[in-house]
Amino acid sequence: MILEIAQIDVKPGMEATFEAGIAEASAIFKAAKGCRSFAVRRSVEKPQRYRLLIEWETLENHTVDFTGSQAWKDYRAMVSPCFEAPPSVEHTELTLQAF
Repeated sequence: MILEIAQIDVKPGMEATFEAGIAEASAIFKAAKGCRSFAVRRSVEKPQRYRLLIEWETLENHTVDFTGSQAWKDYRAMVSPCFEAPPSVEHTELTLQAF
């Protein structure tokens, strides 16, 4: 499984608009091939910064199946007007989990 971490900084004053858009977009992720979970976290220290945490079955489910789809375009249309800059995205693999 792959965890996508997308860091998104939104324009000042656009936080509520972004949160409404990303809430609506959650249905797009739920229906996406290989998407196992979707969570959004907001920074305490930098309230205009959000991190999307999306679990994908495979890297290709995100980089090929999703980003090449109309669903990705629809998602971006909902939230990209709020972006201060392009999101920073990385993919991670679990190497250790402690309880």
